[in-house]
Amino acid sequence: MTARDVGPGVRTGPAPWSFTGDTGGTGFVSDLDGGPVHWVRWGEAGRTDTDPLLLVHGLGGSHLNWCLVAPDWARDRSVFAMDLRGFGMTPGFPRPTSVISNRDLVIAFIEQVVGRPVVLVGNSMGGMVSALVAASRPDLVRATVLVDPALPLVVARPDPRVAARFGLFAIPRVAEVSMRRNRTRLSPEALVGQLVSLCFADPTRIDAAVLGELAALARARAADPGQGDIERGFTGAARSLLLVLGRRGRYSRLLAGLEGPVLLIQGDRDRLVHVDAARRVARDNPRWTYVELAGVGHTPQLEVPEETIRVVRGWLADALEPRA
Repeated sequence: MTARDVGPGVRTGPAPWSFTGDTGGTGFVSDLDGGPVHWVRWGEAGRTDTDPLLLVHGLGGSHLNWCLVAPDWARDRSVFAMDLRGFGMTPGFPRPTSVISNRDLVIAFIEQVVGRPVVLVGNSMGGMVSALVAASRPDLVRATVLVDPALPLVVARPDPRVAARFGLFAIPRVAEVSMRRNRTRLSPEALVGQLVSLCFADPTRIDAAVLGELAALARARAADPGQGDIERGFTGAARSLLLVLGRRGRYSRLLAGLEGPVLLIQGDRDRLVHVDAARRVARDNPRWTYVELAGVGHTPQLEVPEETIRVVRGWLADALEPRA
């Protein structure tokens, strides 16, 4: 670790674990906002000729959600992927895990670790967090890429599995008990398989190596007492997300007010965020670029990584001028 890797005064050291396999990412832990934050960097540190990317995962995700796309993007820029508070290897509860708290954590990461404005790339809840960051601190965001971001419902009947899953979060303590029971009853591989089945249009597309790393990460989190109450951290984030979505008008105005270039990517078979919600947001914001991926679910960066790489790389070339 050198001074040019992070800003001055930020305590940072190598991560004592690695889940990125052979993707070339290097893990670190920084002391930010009163606690440890785990993050991974791909590409050359301190590169200034192109804008760095900061990748922000969704609810229940981690830096691993980006491990199939980050190495390519890092060929010509620095790429960072952080674990939000309460996810991956960044401890959560009793530290707050709400989307607003994680917005503030991302801002601190940009200011103190990256040290200059970034292109934010956020998926699902991470898309919401990225939009919140871009709205509150446009000086830190060169452009925003929203990948199947959390958006208000526009269909009368959401997917039954999604409705059942998120309906639990409205009942205090019930969701935590249910999640804890599943974690003790099911293997990490089975839990990861459930998420893949929910998030992928075609679960057979999951990369076998990534599946193994996701299970290893889940096992490491469960065995680490420093992670705090995993279930309460998750449900705290989920409830805060639903609260933002419930304020439909305010959230829509926030999205409409985003400065700088915006790319919205949406899988048309996403069970968690219906494609009609993305189409409506795209219509309401005609200056945005909208790309719809046929036959793809909620996490294109894992399900169709090559297509995701191509779309983002091409858009960045058009949207941003090369930096001297």
